[in-house]
Order: sequence, then structure tokens, then C-alpha cells
Amino acid sequence: MDQRSLVVAWRGDAANTGLVTPRLLAAWCVLLCALLFVAPAHAIRIDVRVTGVEGEQATNVMAFLSIYQERASPDLTPSRVRALHRAAPEQIRRALSPFGLYRVEVTEQLDIPENEQGTWVATYDIVPGPPVKIGVVDFVVTGPGADDPRFPTVFPMKVGDVLLHSRYEAAKSDLRARASAGGYLDYRLERHRVLIDLVAYEAIVEFHLETGERFYLGDVTFKQDLLNDDFLQRFVNFKPGAVYDPELLLTLQGRLLSTEYFSSVEILPQKDLEGDQQLIPIEVVATRNKRDKYRIGVGYTTDYGPRVSADWRRRYVNQYGHNFRTDLQLSPVFSQWSLDYRIPIQDPIRDYVMIKPQVNYSDIVTQQGWLASLQIAHSTLTANDWRRNLGFDLLYEDYEISEIQTGSSLNFGPTASWSKTVADDPINTRRGYRIRYGVLGALEGFLSDGTYLSGGLQFKWIRSFAEHYRLITRADLGVTLASDLSEIPASRRFFTGGDSTIRGWAFNTLGPTEPSTGETVGGRYLGVGSLELERTIRGPWSAAVFTDFGNAFDPSYDNTYEQSVGLGVRWASPIGQVQVDVAFALTHTDYEMFDGIPPARLVLIIGPDL
Repeated sequence: MDQRSLVVAWRGDAANTGLVTPRLLAAWCVLLCALLFVAPAHAIRIDVRVTGVEGEQATNVMAFLSIYQERASPDLTPSRVRALHRAAPEQIRRALSPFGLYRVEVTEQLDIPENEQGTWVATYDIVPGPPVKIGVVDFVVTGPGADDPRFPTVFPMKVGDVLLHSRYEAAKSDLRARASAGGYLDYRLERHRVLIDLVAYEAIVEFHLETGERFYLGDVTFKQDLLNDDFLQRFVNFKPGAVYDPELLLTLQGRLLSTEYFSSVEILPQKDLEGDQQLIPIEVVATRNKRDKYRIGVGYTTDYGPRVSADWRRRYVNQYGHNFRTDLQLSPVFSQWSLDYRIPIQDPIRDYVMIKPQVNYSDIVTQQGWLASLQIAHSTLTANDWRRNLGFDLLYEDYEISEIQTGSSLNFGPTASWSKTVADDPINTRRGYRIRYGVLGALEGFLSDGTYLSGGLQFKWIRSFAEHYRLITRADLGVTLASDLSEIPASRRFFTGGDSTIRGWAFNTLGPTEPSTGETVGGRYLGVGSLELERTIRGPWSAAVFTDFGNAFDPSYDNTYEQSVGLGVRWASPIGQVQVDVAFALTHTDYEMFDGIPPARLVLIIGPDL
């Protein structure tokens, strides 16, 4: 083998590196330069123009046109462009047939550029022609369910209607869903088609449905190792003998999964079992979830400052579905421990008894001291989706509101509250509202140091408009009936100010003040409102302007009206809105301390809209 052959076969062996000849090296350099500096082929550009159709028809045409879909392909060649252009008229006709257009005329033209840098122009002038109308409807329902009122007596499309394939497919889907929901599991579409008579230019719709026998739901059995079977039967949302409706089974599956008792739930109809062939037993196979769930977090709010939180949820305590959640929050000015123990009763999803002990410590400007409470209530989700809580509350607190208002109090009394949230998305809401109102009270001598009756209303409403805007309104109203403010424990008085009330002031620093000390002592009445306008900037980012107004009031003290205005930015995160606001306290008494400029306060809020 000569020296050149050895070089061609070389694969990097160090012993052979000396075999490269000067002539061969020069050849490789020339080849490399050619590869580096050769000009790439110019990509073909196509401008596709369609006239004569608009709206949904135009959108469908562009979706069918291969020349439009491939217009930016780097692999286009002149021959490929011409082939795509030739195929376009037939693609346009197919695209318009779902709209009942079967006499479509297309005039096509392809303008070829004079040089490689030019643009190919493909033009298609469309004359849609008249739409075909339905001339004959052959609709028949046969079988044991032929007289079932859930099936219409006439087909949803009638003679004289323009043939729209989307309406036909919707009608077909609706009739199939009716059969399935009616328990006709073996229904058959013996004939379902649309024929086009191009000579008479009319459509013939044929739809023949054979219902087959009707099936019914049988007994439900559970295959699991966690909960009592009698308790699980309370989740079943139908009785044996109910018409077999797949939606009922999906609802049952959803109810079981929503409790978090189980990590997976399978619904298995036992249709092939011997016995009554039209009564289908249901077997539910459920896999228990992990018993405990833990969460530790750190955060920051302008109301409380830095905060550490820990959460422990026990999804099930015993075979009767008891569960609890305990939460600990620690911050420099407010710390709290709470437990929410729930005992399901009757309908476990909608109905339970809750036992809620709670202890917290406050060290804010308007209130310092300990509070311990125990609430026992029956919680029910009503038929119109109101969450109703009826129970009793035992409260002990050791407080210091001002230099002259300190002490401790014990209060016991009934509580009642109703709440409801309606939203398209409770995390980042476009349309929705949240409302809560409640009453509570105490009677001196019945484990209580004072007599009072208090009621409150909280409302928040969100509505999007004009595509990029959201209007957000909020109101907090309250009234307490008592002979004197001293009858009301500190935690039952009304204060305001802070991130979620009147921005521009610190948390709970607004309200009636003690004349001798200037300290806020709270009041018997509350009236706070807010208006906010938000505009989307780009993607999840938006900007907002707002005003908050109102105060807490009491007839025994001088009262003031407070208002703030501000602006901020929003980021719609997966866990809710991240809000950064600057609020200006327009009515702040220390205006002159800031050279006539309202004092400003930075506000940071993270959480769901509702």
C-alpha cells in the first residue's frame, strides 16, 4: 500500500501522524474553506392570498391549504411549490364542504419571482356559491326505548335548513349521550350518514338509532382496607335500581377522590356477572392514600413581617373518616396555633362536625396579649352551595389595648355564619365573587363577662371586561350591639387598616382612639370599601390603580373617615396573584411631616383572588 493510501485509512493513530503529505494537507485546507464560505441556498418565500371567504370559513381554508401550512418550510423547492399550488383548489373545496358549500369555484394564480430573493405569490379567488339545504330527513328511534321521552320525536336538523356538518355532528353526539345517560348501554347507530345529491343540490340526512335494552345500577361494593363499609355507602349518590348513567359513576368517583382518603379510585361495572342481566352491580376498588401530609414554609407580609409556618394534615384518623389539620404560624408580631378536627356525618362531603381549638399571641400596636378559643360547629353545604356553620364559641383572652384598657375576659355564645364562593378560577379569577356573613354573641352570666350581639358582612366581586381589564370591588361591614364598648372583648371589636382592608396604614391601626393616649381602641361599627382597576400588560403581568376607604367607628369616641390611593403591579402565578402595591394615605394626620406628600406604604400580597 502506498503512502497516500495509508493517509486515507488513517483514524488518529499517533504512530501514523507523520504520513500526512504537504500536498494532501493543502487539499484538505481548500476543501475546508469551500465548506466554510459557500453561500447557503436561498430559502423560498411564499405569500398566500385568499379572497371570497372570511371568518370560520377562511380559517378552515387556511388550515386545509398545504401551501399555506408549508410556506415557511426550509425544504421548499420550485417543483414542490408548483405541486402544492395544483393541489390547493381541491383542498379549498374540502375545507368549505363542512359549511354546506358544494358548488365552490376557485380561480388560482401563481406568480413566480424574477430572482431568488423574490417572493412567490399564490392567489386564490373563491366564489363559495349557494349552500346546500336539507331536502330529506330520515330519523327513526327503534327498540325498547323508542317511546322514552328523552329521545326527541324529530331530528334537531329539519328540511330547509342549511347543511352544516358541525350541527349534524353535534346532534349525533347529543343523541348518543342521551342513549348512554338513559341506560341504553347496547344502543346501536344502524344508519347515520349524510348524502349529497349534487344534481338536485340537496342533502339527505339518515339517522337510525336502535336503543337496545335498558340497564340499571345494582348494589355498590367496596374493595379497600381503610374505611368502614357502612361509612363508605354514604358516598354513594344513587340507589340500587336507578337508571344506569355513567355520569353518576363519575360523580361517585369524584366524591371519593375529593376526600383524599384514597390515592386512586376505580369504578368497575360488573355487567357480565350472572343474575339479572339488566341490573349491573358496581365494584369500587380504592387504594388508600398516605396518612399524613406535611408542609413547612417561610414567607413575608407587610402586615406581619417575616413568617414561618408548619402544617400537618392527617387524612384519616379511624375507619369512620375522622381527619384533622393543625397549623402553626410564627412571626414577630403575631403567632398562632390552630387545630381543625372534622367528623363526617350523613353526607360526608357536605356535612361534618368541626372542633377547632386555637391559641394566638398578638404584639401589634393596637393589641397585645394571649387569646385561646374553642369552637364546636355543625358545617353543612346547602342545596344552593352555601357553606353554613352553626355552633358555639368559647373564648378567653388576656389583652392590652391601651394604657387604660387592659384585662382579661371570658365569653361563650352561639355563632352562625354563611359563606359562598363562585368563580371561573378561584386562584386567578376573571369572573366571580365571595361573600360571607355571620352573627355571634354572648350573654353576661352564661360563662361570659359581657353582653353583646355582633354581625358582619364581607364581600368581594371580580369582573373582567374589554378583554384586558378587571374591576375588583370589596366591602367589609360590621355592627355590634352592646351597652358600652367595655362589654366587648378586644378580639370582637372592629379595627381596620392593613393589606386586606385599607392599604396605606399598618395592620389594625385604624379605628376610634382613646383621647388621653391617642391609642386605637376599636369600635362597635365597621364600614370599609375598595375599588380597583387592573389592566393586563403582557402575559401574566398586569398593572393596577386602587382606592380604599372607610374606618371603624364608635359613638363614644371621635370618628374619622380615612382614604388611600395607590398603584401596583401584579403577576398571575400558579398559586395566585403576587401583588406589589404602593399605597398613599391621603387622610393621614401627619401630612405636614412629609412636605405635603401623603405618606406611602409598600404592600406585598401573595395568594388566590377569592
